[in-house]
Parts: sequence; structure tokens; C-alpha cells
Amino acid sequence: MILKTKRLILRPWEESDAVDLYRYASDPEVGPIAGWPVHTSVENSLEIIRNVLSVPETYAVVDKDTGCAIGSIGLMIGKASSIGISDTEGEVGYWVGVPYWGQGLIPEAVQEILRYAFEELHLEKVWCGYYDGNIKSKRVQEKCGFQYQYTKENIPCSLLNEIRTEHITCLKKENWISR
Repeated sequence: MILKTKRLILRPWEESDAVDLYRYASDPEVGPIAGWPVHTSVENSLEIIRNVLSVPETYAVVDKDTGCAIGSIGLMIGKASSIGISDTEGEVGYWVGVPYWGQGLIPEAVQEILRYAFEELHLEKVWCGYYDGNIKSKRVQEKCGFQYQYTKENIPCSLLNEIRTEHITCLKKENWISR
């Protein structure tokens, strides 16, 4: 599946994206706040593409102007999500490289994933979460219409060997339609 917006192409990750992925995922401002470690090499990024980003409904966020992968967005449906949702619901996760912060690109990508989730996959709800302190992710969710649902404390963030607080938001299909 390839999805397009005004400025972006959302497409499956390719091994040839490893250099771009490393360029942005090696920045310590990106991964740790989202719950994953910085990438240590192009080879590490290639391994992540092969073993993590190759799952269904996970997309490279590609800048239409440059053709470069600048971030990632994924939709985890039902049991693929870690927050215990039904098969008629999904959870969205995303990030974008620091040079692209503040340009509205991730809200643009999230809106397209929401369209796809509700119109093509016929999901009833889409969930999202952010760790305490990740104000940028919280703001994306607010811009896209997600509503706060609950907070989970003492959540293991196993990739970083930390305990965190996570805030969970949700957008129902009927609320998305009425926006």
C-alpha cells in the first residue's frame, strides 16, 4: 500500500532506506523520547528495517520533494497493538527527523493514516499514546482530534530498560467523520 498527501508519500520501508533511516534515527532527540534507542550505524538501521519496520501497515514517511525517508508511521491493528484493543481498532505510532520538526508533516501523515484506517480498513477507533514529557507527540494528537482517555504509570519501556508514564488518547470514527 502506498498512501500520498500533499507533501508526503507513505510507503513500505525498503532496505535502500537504511542510510536515510540512520541519518534521522541516530539523533538522540528522536528515539529515546519515543521509547527506542538511537541507531548506532547504517547496518543497525538496516537490521531495524528488516526486523521491525517490515511489519504490515508500517510506512516510511517520504518527502515528495527529495524522495528521502524522513520518518516513520505505523498502524497496529488489534493484537498487533500493545495496549489491548479489539480487531476493529488500531493504534498509530509515528516519528520524524529533527530537521522536519515544526512543519506539520507528522499531523499530515497521521491524517492520511486516519483516513485509510476509517475509510478503507473500516476501523471503529484509532488509539495513540505518548510518554510523559513528549509534548510534540501530545500536540500532534491534539491537532489530529485525539481525545485523552487515561494514563498508565510504571510502564516498562523495555528497549531502553526504563519505567515510564504513558498517556493514551483515542479518536472514534464518528468523531473523525464529524470534524
